[in-house]
Amino acid sequence: MPLWPPGFAGRVNEHAIHSELLRDNPLGDPHSRPLWVYTPPGYDDSQRRYPVVYMLLGFTGTLPAWSNQPSAYRKSVPVAIDEVFARGEAPPMILVFVDAFTTYGGSQYVDSAGTGRYHSYLCQEVVPWVDTNYRTLAAREHRAIAGKSSGGLGAAVTSMLRPDLFGAFATHSGDALSEAQYIPHFLMAARHLRAYNGDIFAWWKDFQSRIAFTKEEDMRLLEILGVSACFSPDTDGTPLLPFDPVTGALQPETWQRWLNWDPVRMAPNHTEALRSMRAIWIDAGTSDEWFLDLGALALNKAIGEAGAENVHFELFDGGHFAIEYRQPMALAWLANQISEQPQTVH
Repeated sequence: MPLWPPGFAGRVNEHAIHSELLRDNPLGDPHSRPLWVYTPPGYDDSQRRYPVVYMLLGFTGTLPAWSNQPSAYRKSVPVAIDEVFARGEAPPMILVFVDAFTTYGGSQYVDSAGTGRYHSYLCQEVVPWVDTNYRTLAAREHRAIAGKSSGGLGAAVTSMLRPDLFGAFATHSGDALSEAQYIPHFLMAARHLRAYNGDIFAWWKDFQSRIAFTKEEDMRLLEILGVSACFSPDTDGTPLLPFDPVTGALQPETWQRWLNWDPVRMAPNHTEALRSMRAIWIDAGTSDEWFLDLGALALNKAIGEAGAENVHFELFDGGHFAIEYRQPMALAWLANQISEQPQTVH
């Protein structure tokens, strides 16, 4: 079966990036990574340069997920935005779909002794490779980053850390306001871990021995183990939990390491970067299962206090899942913020 339907006007090129930064990573994950690059209608017939949006997946996501049609009645993100470009409803862009999957389900797009240098991989290897191999408008004013859930976190954090590379971002139900997002799940996790004598690695061994996600606790414990590897690894890379696995009580020093990656808390220390953004899109569902509607409200407030302008903020009816339709809306909006008049190669 073809990945893309008849009438798909653009093209998705599949590449592999052989990363030196991910070589010998702590989890032994592949250092050769897939990378998909979408070029819009008209790309092959011109010498025009295009703005670029880097697309980040949520936790446990892999690149083939982008081609999956959510249902018989809904379209995948590339198909939906391709139709927008084909109808001329937004300036065309290049889209780059980035893989940052790890053994534990994801990298949160940060550099970590527990998972690897995924932030550096994105910024130092993927972006230059794309600019070298595609006709991009290779400047921050025409480069954005977008994602959902953990991908939304990656979009916000990467933009704050590297405003020299990215001049706009979109976060859909993005991780934010850590106390709302995580603490309820820590308490549930402590209950789950009773069956494993409070040892998350006993659960991990069990999880690896059977079909994944066949027990109630699987997704919650995988997320906690994976984020611990990203945010709070020990000196040898071993994930440290931010709570007592028996009582659920927070471990203050380890928990603080998680809070340090909360975009709401990062914003006051990155006001200049946020003020420099040409455009920011923030949205979330009002019944998000991780309370990321509250995170979106808090992030919008923090970004406003930092002095950022041209911010689109919206809460919509819905939860954390089946919200892929939001992404083409944001991409069309971003296209109008980061595009310029056609430019030819000299």
